[in-house]
Amino acid sequence: MTSSDLTVLASDAKERVAARVGTSLDGAGNGAPTSVGIRVGFACAEFNGGITDRLLHGALDALVELGCNLEDVVVAWVPGAFELPVVAQRLAGSGVVDAVICFGAVIRGDTGHYEFVAGECASGLQRVQLDTAIPVIFGVLTTETADQALVRSEDDETNKGREAALTALRTVTVLSGVSALSAGTRVGFSVGRN
Repeated sequence: MTSSDLTVLASDAKERVAARVGTSLDGAGNGAPTSVGIRVGFACAEFNGGITDRLLHGALDALVELGCNLEDVVVAWVPGAFELPVVAQRLAGSGVVDAVICFGAVIRGDTGHYEFVAGECASGLQRVQLDTAIPVIFGVLTTETADQALVRSEDDETNKGREAALTALRTVTVLSGVSALSAGTRVGFSVGRN
Protein backbone atom coordinates (compact mmCIF):
# COMPACT_ATOMS: atom_id res chain seq x y z
CA MET A 1 0.00 0.00 0.00
CA THR A 2 1.29 3.46 -0.82
CA SER A 3 0.30 6.92 0.28
CA SER A 4 -2.33 8.80 -1.65
CA ASP A 5 -3.56 12.37 -1.52
CA LEU A 6 -6.08 11.23 1.09
CA THR A 7 -3.44 9.84 3.48
CA VAL A 8 -0.79 12.59 3.24
CA LEU A 9 -0.88 15.30 5.91
CA ALA A 10 -2.21 18.48 4.28
CA SER A 11 0.33 21.31 4.01
CA ASP A 12 -1.81 23.59 6.20
CA ALA A 13 -2.87 20.95 8.77
CA LYS A 14 -0.42 21.96 11.50
CA GLU A 15 -1.30 25.64 11.15
CA ARG A 16 -5.02 24.84 11.35
CA VAL A 17 -4.48 22.84 14.54
CA ALA A 18 -2.18 25.49 16.06
CA ALA A 19 -4.92 28.10 15.55
CA ARG A 20 -7.37 25.99 17.59
CA VAL A 21 -5.27 24.79 20.53
CA GLY A 22 -3.12 26.34 23.25
CA THR A 23 0.14 24.65 22.24
CA SER A 24 1.11 22.75 19.12
CA LEU A 25 4.60 21.23 19.01
CA ASP A 26 6.27 20.50 15.71
CA GLY A 27 9.71 18.90 15.43
CA ALA A 28 10.35 20.73 12.17
CA GLY A 29 10.05 24.14 13.82
CA ASN A 30 10.13 26.98 11.33
CA GLY A 31 11.78 24.94 8.61
CA ALA A 32 14.31 22.12 8.68
CA PRO A 33 15.29 20.81 12.11
CA THR A 34 18.78 21.62 13.33
CA SER A 35 21.10 19.13 14.95
CA VAL A 36 23.33 21.68 16.67
CA GLY A 37 24.02 20.31 20.13
CA ILE A 38 22.07 17.08 19.60
CA ARG A 39 24.14 13.98 20.30
CA VAL A 40 23.29 10.91 18.21
CA GLY A 41 24.24 7.30 18.72
CA PHE A 42 24.02 4.66 16.01
CA ALA A 43 23.65 0.90 16.39
CA CYS A 44 24.52 -0.71 13.07
CA ALA A 45 24.21 -4.34 11.98
CA GLU A 46 27.14 -5.94 10.18
CA PHE A 47 24.92 -8.58 8.53
CA ASN A 48 23.93 -7.14 5.14
CA GLY A 49 26.50 -4.51 6.08
CA GLY A 50 26.78 -3.06 2.58
CA ILE A 51 23.22 -1.80 3.02
CA THR A 52 23.83 -0.65 6.60
CA ASP A 53 26.91 1.30 5.51
CA ARG A 54 24.91 3.14 2.85
CA LEU A 55 22.18 4.01 5.38
CA LEU A 56 24.75 5.22 7.91
CA HIS A 57 26.48 7.49 5.39
CA GLY A 58 23.12 8.93 4.32
CA ALA A 59 22.35 9.73 7.95
CA LEU A 60 25.78 11.22 8.63
CA ASP A 61 25.47 13.42 5.52
CA ALA A 62 22.10 14.69 6.75
CA LEU A 63 23.48 15.43 10.23
CA VAL A 64 26.39 17.40 8.76
CA GLU A 65 24.02 19.38 6.51
CA LEU A 66 21.98 20.31 9.59
CA GLY A 67 24.97 21.45 11.65
CA CYS A 68 25.81 18.38 13.70
CA ASN A 69 29.33 18.00 15.01
CA LEU A 70 30.25 14.43 14.06
CA GLU A 71 32.73 14.40 16.95
CA ASP A 72 29.62 13.99 19.17
CA VAL A 73 28.39 10.94 17.22
CA VAL A 74 28.84 7.39 18.53
CA VAL A 75 28.66 4.40 16.16
CA ALA A 76 28.42 0.86 17.56
CA TRP A 77 28.54 -2.18 15.29
CA VAL A 78 26.74 -5.42 16.16
CA PRO A 79 26.63 -8.78 14.35
CA GLY A 80 23.02 -8.49 13.12
CA ALA A 81 19.62 -6.85 13.48
CA PHE A 82 18.62 -9.17 16.32
CA GLU A 83 21.36 -7.67 18.50
CA LEU A 84 20.38 -4.03 17.87
CA PRO A 85 17.98 -3.67 20.84
CA VAL A 86 20.52 -4.49 23.55
CA VAL A 87 23.09 -2.08 22.13
CA ALA A 88 20.41 0.58 21.62
CA GLN A 89 19.42 0.12 25.26
CA ARG A 90 22.99 0.62 26.45
CA LEU A 91 23.43 3.70 24.24
CA ALA A 92 20.10 5.19 25.34
CA GLY A 93 20.94 4.66 29.01
CA SER A 94 24.49 5.97 28.74
CA GLY A 95 23.63 9.64 29.10
CA VAL A 96 25.92 10.49 26.18
CA VAL A 97 23.28 10.54 23.42
CA ASP A 98 19.95 12.30 22.90
CA ALA A 99 18.72 9.81 20.28
CA VAL A 100 19.68 6.38 18.95
CA ILE A 101 19.31 5.39 15.31
CA CYS A 102 19.40 1.69 14.46
CA PHE A 103 20.38 0.46 11.02
CA GLY A 104 20.22 -2.96 9.46
CA ALA A 105 18.65 -4.86 6.60
CA VAL A 106 16.48 -7.94 7.02
CA ILE A 107 15.81 -9.45 3.61
CA ARG A 108 13.18 -12.13 3.22
CA GLY A 109 14.54 -15.58 2.45
CA ASP A 110 13.10 -19.05 2.10
CA THR A 111 12.67 -19.61 5.86
CA GLY A 112 10.74 -18.04 8.73
CA HIS A 113 13.96 -16.36 9.88
CA TYR A 114 12.76 -13.05 8.41
CA GLU A 115 9.63 -12.80 10.56
CA PHE A 116 11.45 -13.67 13.76
CA VAL A 117 14.39 -11.32 13.26
CA ALA A 118 12.45 -8.33 11.88
CA GLY A 119 9.61 -8.61 14.37
CA GLU A 120 11.76 -9.13 17.45
CA CYS A 121 14.13 -6.35 16.40
CA ALA A 122 11.25 -3.89 16.00
CA SER A 123 9.64 -4.97 19.27
CA GLY A 124 12.90 -4.73 21.18
CA LEU A 125 13.71 -1.26 19.83
CA GLN A 126 10.23 0.00 20.71
CA ARG A 127 10.66 -1.34 24.24
CA VAL A 128 14.01 0.44 24.62
CA GLN A 129 12.46 3.70 23.45
CA LEU A 130 9.57 3.47 25.89
CA ASP A 131 11.72 2.27 28.81
CA THR A 132 14.36 4.98 28.44
CA ALA A 133 12.32 7.91 27.02
CA ILE A 134 15.12 8.37 24.48
CA PRO A 135 14.07 8.31 20.81
CA VAL A 136 15.15 5.03 19.20
CA ILE A 137 14.66 5.25 15.46
CA PHE A 138 13.89 2.07 13.52
CA GLY A 139 16.13 2.37 10.47
CA VAL A 140 16.10 -1.35 9.74
CA LEU A 141 15.05 -2.09 6.18
CA THR A 142 12.66 -5.03 5.91
CA THR A 143 12.45 -5.94 2.25
CA GLU A 144 11.54 -8.81 0.00
CA THR A 145 14.75 -8.55 -2.07
CA ALA A 146 18.27 -7.17 -1.86
CA ASP A 147 17.47 -4.93 -4.83
CA GLN A 148 14.69 -3.24 -2.81
CA ALA A 149 17.14 -2.62 0.03
CA LEU A 150 19.67 -1.15 -2.40
CA VAL A 151 17.05 1.24 -3.81
CA ARG A 152 16.12 2.43 -0.31
CA SER A 153 19.79 3.12 0.48
CA GLU A 154 20.77 5.04 -2.65
CA ASP A 155 23.13 8.00 -2.21
CA ASP A 156 20.40 10.59 -2.72
CA GLU A 157 17.47 12.32 -1.00
CA THR A 158 15.48 9.06 -0.86
CA ASN A 159 18.05 7.31 1.36
CA LYS A 160 16.20 5.91 4.38
CA GLY A 161 19.24 6.72 6.53
CA ARG A 162 18.71 10.42 5.81
CA GLU A 163 15.06 9.99 6.73
CA ALA A 164 16.01 8.29 10.01
CA ALA A 165 18.37 11.14 10.94
CA LEU A 166 15.65 13.73 10.30
CA THR A 167 13.17 11.66 12.31
CA ALA A 168 15.59 11.52 15.24
CA LEU A 169 16.16 15.28 15.22
CA ARG A 170 12.48 16.09 14.95
CA THR A 171 11.60 13.71 17.77
CA VAL A 172 14.28 15.16 20.06
CA THR A 173 12.97 18.64 19.25
CA VAL A 174 9.38 17.69 20.11
CA LEU A 175 10.46 16.00 23.35
CA SER A 176 12.42 19.14 24.30
CA GLY A 177 9.27 21.18 23.70
CA VAL A 178 7.23 18.85 25.89
CA SER A 179 9.87 19.10 28.64
CA ALA A 180 9.78 22.89 28.42
CA LEU A 181 6.00 22.83 28.79
CA SER A 182 6.12 20.53 31.79
CA ALA A 183 8.64 22.82 33.52
CA GLY A 184 6.11 25.66 33.50
CA THR A 185 3.58 26.40 36.24
CA ARG A 186 -0.04 25.50 35.69
CA VAL A 187 -2.64 27.57 37.52
CA GLY A 188 -4.96 25.42 39.60
CA PHE A 189 -2.90 22.29 39.11
CA SER A 190 -1.34 20.33 41.92
CA VAL A 191 0.32 16.98 42.29
CA GLY A 192 -0.32 14.64 45.20
CA ARG A 193 -3.10 14.21 47.71
CA ASN A 194 -5.57 16.93 48.66
